[in-house]
Amino acid sequence: MHCPFCSAQDTKVIDSRLVAEGHQIRRRRECNACHERFTTFELAELVLPRVIKRDGSREPFNEDKLRAGMLRALEKRPVSTEQIEQCIVKIKSALRGTGEREVASELVGSLIMDALKELDKVAYVRFASVYRSFEDIREFGEEIAKLGD
Repeated sequence: MHCPFCSAQDTKVIDSRLVAEGHQIRRRRECNACHERFTTFELAELVLPRVIKRDGSREPFNEDKLRAGMLRALEKRPVSTEQIEQCIVKIKSALRGTGEREVASELVGSLIMDALKELDKVAYVRFASVYRSFEDIREFGEEIAKLGD
């Protein structure tokens, strides 16, 4: 770590503490050259893969878009915000777990549908109807029949 005062490259850590509920480390450092002290914060950088859309375009993973889609499907359903956030964390972990730099949007969609299927069957059917672009009532019936199995 370079000293912000004299730009020396040699600094030492004199104190470390967990902050932000254990998600960051606060380090108190001292420059070996000028003896000035300063604080740094360290946190894990978790990179999510880019999403390859159906048209071939690529975009960064967007957690807000994921949340909005789930909230729309879960509208007026008896599911807590905490349960939704847990699902979002699981989906993001699964995406990181692929180890890939890019994933198909179909994978993201299937992860969402799997999470909704466990959480709320009505929300699952709502999401599936939009995601799979159901054309008629027969397709709804087939999807609902799969839930019964």
